Amino acid sequence: MKILLENIKELVQVEDETVPFKAGKEMANVKTIKEAFLIIRDEIIEDFGTMSQLKDIYRDDDLLIEIDCSDRLVYPSFCDSHTHLVYPAAREQEFVDRIKGLSYEEIARRGGGILNSAKLLHDMSAEELYNSAMERVIEIMKLGTGAVEIKSGYGLNTKDELKMLRVISWIRETAPICVRSTFLGAHAIPPGYKNNKSKYVDIVINEMIPQVAAEELADYIDVFCDRGFFSVEDTERILMAGMKYGLRPKIHANELGLTGGVQAGVKYNALSVDHLEFIGEDEIAALKNTETMPTVLPGAAFFLGLKLSPVREMIDAGLPIALASDFNPGSSPSGNMSLISAMGCIKYKMLPEEVINATTLNTAYAMGISESYGSIARGKVANLFITHEVPGIEYLPYAFGSNLIETVILNGEVQSF
Repeated sequence: MKILLENIKELVQVEDETVPFKAGKEMANVKTIKEAFLIIRDEIIEDFGTMSQLKDIYRDDDLLIEIDCSDRLVYPSFCDSHTHLVYPAAREQEFVDRIKGLSYEEIARRGGGILNSAKLLHDMSAEELYNSAMERVIEIMKLGTGAVEIKSGYGLNTKDELKMLRVISWIRETAPICVRSTFLGAHAIPPGYKNNKSKYVDIVINEMIPQVAAEELADYIDVFCDRGFFSVEDTERILMAGMKYGLRPKIHANELGLTGGVQAGVKYNALSVDHLEFIGEDEIAALKNTETMPTVLPGAAFFLGLKLSPVREMIDAGLPIALASDFNPGSSPSGNMSLISAMGCIKYKMLPEEVINATTLNTAYAMGISESYGSIARGKVANLFITHEVPGIEYLPYAFGSNLIETVILNGEVQSF
């Protein structure tokens, strides 16, 4: 089947020659084509250009579906490289606790936070988890996300971590969205190991990782390397064990303090280091000229009232930046990447072009999929969205409270929700 998008007001994030990501000053560069067309054959982007270059031969195809995109923009789908969207229930009471003045760490010490989700998840079946998660997957697809990384981490024992990862695999098999899976057994310290954290680390290494690898349930391995959670030493032990089974690292780093997580990530060639509310000259220097993507999670900083990552300094120093949602029930209960884009502009002073790169190409890289996703390029998967009538690329982050997405195309097929 072929689809022709014609009369596109502006085709956004176009690449004639693909690159894995954009960094520093290059993040402000986004190629667009005005008055454009785009051809999709099956699930692949076949061709694009200006309307004046559109050949009549395309119109003679009886199998061609034509979509008029007059006054509309066409973007590659968002890639959301950090979520925890498989979870048992919302945690709105903790939201109220924070309003009353309790910190994220205080709530965690009282048995809330991640531990609260772990208790609830233990009693849920895989089918119940899948059904609730699929509601959120459909929600983010409607909002323009075409690729998502989903982490485990609410099991905190071997049986429940495997249950989570099997649910993520189930989503990958049944949803049209591109899914990557990350094993995050070291997300928090279970109550029974509060005074013997090293024993729990041993369980992660000796029980969980081998079984995760045996069933091929994860693409990546992650650790919450931060104050009150796992130390750099714990993190390095877990990462080395995972790497022996072919799991590339991704790290929760420096959300709560300057804890060495960034340096550990670079040392072990992590695909990304995520959060980065606390980052200084040493961390920036460590990240320069590496293959590790600095990933900022504006939703969590906003929801928890955390200090903001110094994104402008990082870009000015030549680093790439990715922006992801951190969709989870406790600290960022939204997977709306348009809202994340707006926060990038409003709170972090990123240009609209920088935000486009940070939520498409760079997040695709942070998921290990930038060869096939994250931009409009010949041969890439046709995951994209068509906006409502809008004046230009600046309007999407400007109109932060509006859903401006009219049509979603995933794997070359128009989605009906």
